[in-house]
Amino acid sequence: MDAPNDKFHPARILWLHRWSPRLLSFRLSREPGFRFVPGQFARLGLHQANGVPVWRAYSMASATWDDYLEFYSIIVPDGAFTSRLAQMQVGDELMMERQPFGFFTTNRFADGRDLWMLGTGTGLAPYLAILQDETTWTRFERLILVHGARNADDLAYRAEIASLRDHPLWAEHGHKLVYQPVATRDDSVSGALHARIPALLQSGELEARLGIPLTLADSRIMICGSPSMVHDTHKTLLGRGFRLSRLSAPAQIAVENAW
Repeated sequence: MDAPNDKFHPARILWLHRWSPRLLSFRLSREPGFRFVPGQFARLGLHQANGVPVWRAYSMASATWDDYLEFYSIIVPDGAFTSRLAQMQVGDELMMERQPFGFFTTNRFADGRDLWMLGTGTGLAPYLAILQDETTWTRFERLILVHGARNADDLAYRAEIASLRDHPLWAEHGHKLVYQPVATRDDSVSGALHARIPALLQSGELEARLGIPLTLADSRIMICGSPSMVHDTHKTLLGRGFRLSRLSAPAQIAVENAW
């Protein structure tokens, strides 16, 4: 592993958890000076067999105050990065850039009543960090997390999400969290919806199930997941009059591709 330099440093794997054969969470050691805003991502690197490093972006899934950094990854067969990651063990090292990146954060929104977090697959990760930020719980009246996957095994972190309601830092606001699973290929998931998120928005089924309307005045909508989901969801919302939010022109939508 390369020696530390000004741009990156070696990060040690502290913990690994397999959710399914293709989904993995892991925790890395954290430099004391590393700071990030919930929703941002880090660049992680591994050397290939030819010595050339390959880098991938991963959103932090841990809280800003944790002494480790947690990430959530899909394992791509024969992937230059993840096929090697899948073989690593606690104590192994990879490279991590010292600077966080990204603008997929709630501070790009003007105040609103409802924060919608729409995600598929590992697009859940930034929302886990956002939901471990006390400001999120005090700023919004409702926190609506919609996580889509193919089947029950891919709906990771369900117990951890449920436990967020009882966290001592915001337990008085715990009732604000609404969690809606979506399993497109598995009818066995209790309470789940079974169509793609863009289709659920087009049909109105998502809003009907939750009893919460999407409105220009009250809704702030984050979208993270596969490029096709992000594209189709964004397009659907644009058709309803919602607009992409920028720091210079706050509106209703923020988007991020999970890969």
